Amino acid sequence: MIIVLKNNSQEKQVEELLNWLDQFHVSTNLVEGVHSNVIGLIGDTTQIDIEAVQAKECVENVQRVQEPYKNANRKFHPDNTVIDVAGRKIGGGKLQVIAGPCSVETEEQIITTAIAVKEAGATMLRGGAFKPRTSPYSFQGLGKEGIDLLIQARKITGLPIVTEIMDLSDLDCFADVDVVQVGARNMQNFTLLKALGRSDKPVLLKRGLSSTLQELLMSAEYIMSEGNQNVILCERGIRTFEPATRNTLDLSAVPLLQQKTHLPITIDPSHATGIASLVEPMALCAVTAGCDALEIEVHNDPKNAWSDGAQSLTPAQFAETMKKVKALSEFMGKPLDVNE
Repeated sequence: MIIVLKNNSQEKQVEELLNWLDQFHVSTNLVEGVHSNVIGLIGDTTQIDIEAVQAKECVENVQRVQEPYKNANRKFHPDNTVIDVAGRKIGGGKLQVIAGPCSVETEEQIITTAIAVKEAGATMLRGGAFKPRTSPYSFQGLGKEGIDLLIQARKITGLPIVTEIMDLSDLDCFADVDVVQVGARNMQNFTLLKALGRSDKPVLLKRGLSSTLQELLMSAEYIMSEGNQNVILCERGIRTFEPATRNTLDLSAVPLLQQKTHLPITIDPSHATGIASLVEPMALCAVTAGCDALEIEVHNDPKNAWSDGAQSLTPAQFAETMKKVKALSEFMGKPLDVNE
């Protein structure tokens, strides 16, 4: 971190700033230049709030030399992180496919869909028990009952289950869930992220609707700084000026994130596009970009789905998509993790 001082800064003000910085256990080096003076900081500056520094009377501006995230940063962890989810390894050189309905509706619906996606080659089962909806009058999910139905589907198919948490008060309901998903709207719910960081359960963290990649990584840092290193990042589309699709899928996020972080990366083409016919081509593009996992919505009866039917594939459509995903993933050198 570099702190540029104002030209009219007083010696006493600078001394007070240096004394204040001492509490963060960093080395400070005051350099007096011709046009301005700067203070160079060496050490772990993640605990230093830039805004607090800028508020000091003698400070002109502050610049970080390195990214503020340390745990998620590839510079400090050059090897890819591999996360074991009930025997399925995300980031281990094979492609995982997480598939299932947007929301869990009935026992018949989730069991039928779970069996179908497994037969087609999915390696994990997704389904929403708690649903964040734009309208308060829309279906909000079955809650704990939905998780119980997912667990029942897991017993039948053997597929690990992935489901979204919305509120910290529901955390106990997720004790038997394999992967806890944090949705786009909760990406910066820092209290929730900290609590998930104090567990060892894998967390699938979705990018916020209008969030930068650095903001996504900083949210991952919240989880990891509490001790939980099992974080999976998910690009699910961001909000842009284009209304033709539900969101705009940022596929460049895959190679960019791979440069910045060691964490595995998932792509959700269903929420990104909101249109079932676009899911397959975007899924194939995501595989080409090098993602570690896909998250695809599949419903046994999309026309009568209680939520997001327009973006859900039928089991038959999903099976056809999986044939192409399997062939392309083998060609790209990250083959689909085949069900045993």
